[in-house]
Amino acid sequence: MNNTNQSKVVSGKATPRGTFPHVKRAGDFIYVSGTSSRRADNSFAGVEVDDMGSTNLCIASQTRAVIQNIADLLASMDATLDDLVEISTFLVNMNDFREYNKVYSEFFDFEGPTRTTVAVHQLPHPHLLIECKAVAYKPLVQTAKEISDV
Repeated sequence: MNNTNQSKVVSGKATPRGTFPHVKRAGDFIYVSGTSSRRADNSFAGVEVDDMGSTNLCIASQTRAVIQNIADLLASMDATLDDLVEISTFLVNMNDFREYNKVYSEFFDFEGPTRTTVAVHQLPHPHLLIECKAVAYKPLVQTAKEISDV
């Protein structure tokens, strides 16, 4: 029978910094936990530190990485970005909104998910400019045998 309630920590992605799954299916809905540009090796996309220790953070690169990470997490549940119905975005600085919005529009249009964007004081690491959580709708497909077993 299809597992209608399933949680996953996805191999090859950054390990969650707490006791929560990357992604959870509850019936036909898939919930993606807050996702950043952090890579599996704990480095961050969109972050450059020079020899003097000066840090350059790029909201465009981080936004692309976040959306790609969400796509990868959805793929682990046989879903895609097209299945998203909602995205909530947390920006450390609303001055990044324009660049974030430009990159977001590379992935989604008015047929895409609903969206809320809010400013937050900080995220779990000082190099993070953005974090997103998302909800997808991907109906489970049941076989005739599974339906007859119900």
